Amino acid sequence: MAVYTAVSDEDLQAFVASYDIGEVTSFAGIAEGVENSNFMLRTTTGSYILTLYEKRVERGDLPFFLGLMEHLAAKGVACPTPLHDRQGRALRELNGKPAAMISFLDGMWPRRIQPAHCTGVGIAMAQFHTSGADFAMTRRNGLTLEDWRPLFDKCADRADEVKPGLAAMLRGELDFLEANWPRDLPRGVIHADLFPDNVFFKGQKLSGIIDFYFACTDALAYDIAVCLNAWCFEHDGSFNITKARLMLTAYAKLRRPGEAEIAALPILCRGAALRFLLTRLYDWLNHPPGAFVKPKDPLEYADKLRFHQKAGGPGDYGIDAIATAP
Repeated sequence: MAVYTAVSDEDLQAFVASYDIGEVTSFAGIAEGVENSNFMLRTTTGSYILTLYEKRVERGDLPFFLGLMEHLAAKGVACPTPLHDRQGRALRELNGKPAAMISFLDGMWPRRIQPAHCTGVGIAMAQFHTSGADFAMTRRNGLTLEDWRPLFDKCADRADEVKPGLAAMLRGELDFLEANWPRDLPRGVIHADLFPDNVFFKGQKLSGIIDFYFACTDALAYDIAVCLNAWCFEHDGSFNITKARLMLTAYAKLRRPGEAEIAALPILCRGAALRFLLTRLYDWLNHPPGAFVKPKDPLEYADKLRFHQKAGGPGDYGIDAIATAP
């Protein structure tokens, strides 16, 4: 269970009493998620999520995350909204940890990704980017190009324990990306972690986006690259260009990427694959014995990276669909 900080009944009652949400009827930890302690809270007025922010989330970043959720929700983006207590506070403290009460989104994340899910994600990502264009706050992406080599250095000596030759492959990829990373692409607020378990659906209709705790200011096309990695590969490791075309076409109907963004997409996909490979590798090699949360396999992203390295151009991602999108 991904609950790192326990909350007693007494502490919970005192915390909830500061909100106008009625009395607690049930309270339980949520097993999914690896960054924070999350609890499902039901009261006489509805359902809510209580989040305690653990050490991997910087306290100073929380006003950005919570403010972004409020901003996007006000623009009509389907996402959680932080609740304010009677003193107007969205961010508080519980058991020595920063804490917030968030509105509950109904739906489930898709365990088996269908083409319609990819269309929904393309629309939602474009809504996110366009609605966030006038968000006043900024946050540096803490897991971008400049951060990948220091992360690799922490893993380099043991990378070959996961797969022989992995360290050399990662080192070579870092050299390539540092020499060829695209600059001066359109920037804005991005989600940066729009994986299937962060997107809820009711049937095949998208009902909301959650988990904003990697959101940052970066190249908008990098978010597209993250989603192509997360949504368009099958369980056997093959890339599904049909799903990619559906996602990209849906995105372009609301926000058409420019020529420079389209040209950069293959390298951005390589970078996104490397980012998740490195963070998974670090977690795999530093997994505490007896921990509840099982680390994710880094080699899944080594296989995706090899696909991107062989890509001949944007057409390999279905990007030609954007050129003809109405």
